[in-house]
Amino acid sequence: MIRINLLGLPRAKKGKRGGAGATTMMPAMGGGEGGPGIALFLMVGLLFGALGGYYFYWKADQAGKVIAANMEKEVAEGRRLAEVKSKFDRRTAEAKAFEARVKVIDQLRENQTGPVTLMNAISTTVNKTDAVWLVSMTDAGGSVNIDGTALSTTAVANLMANLMKSGYFKAVEIKDATQDSNSKDIAQFNFTLNCEKALAPTASPAAVPSGTAAQPKKS
Repeated sequence: MIRINLLGLPRAKKGKRGGAGATTMMPAMGGGEGGPGIALFLMVGLLFGALGGYYFYWKADQAGKVIAANMEKEVAEGRRLAEVKSKFDRRTAEAKAFEARVKVIDQLRENQTGPVTLMNAISTTVNKTDAVWLVSMTDAGGSVNIDGTALSTTAVANLMANLMKSGYFKAVEIKDATQDSNSKDIAQFNFTLNCEKALAPTASPAAVPSGTAAQPKKS
């Protein structure tokens, strides 16, 4: 009998039944024609996934290194600025200390020259007033006591006026004025003045006009 193969499949060779069964089971065990392609696709996907993961890890590592380097630079800059600020603070403290020393020195000089200037002003005023002589001066802080000798009470009055004109005093008062009994040939008066200091001098001693005291009458 002639058999026609309508399905187009190759005819199985005649043989043992067990062999034929094994031949027909091979395609099922192999998973079909698409099995190797899926495995390859999965392997390629895993490879690309691993490469992608490594790339992102490398990028993150590089970014971390850059951040660490920048942080190290910032820390170094912070230390440098802190050192600069420390030096600036030291220089500022030294400048303030120097300024304070200068002020103390100026104050000491002023305290030293102030009384000297005042005494010079008094001495100049006495010298420019006729018929009066300075015996002693005492600085009592807010005032100056002047002891002197004059040929007349008018000379004492002229001295008091000239002391007021000097600008160093705001009040000049006479405490005592007595005639010297030991002077036989000429009238002589011993006087004591109390001069209250002004807060700030308003005139130069060189500008003080000289007074003209009355000359004693000759007998």
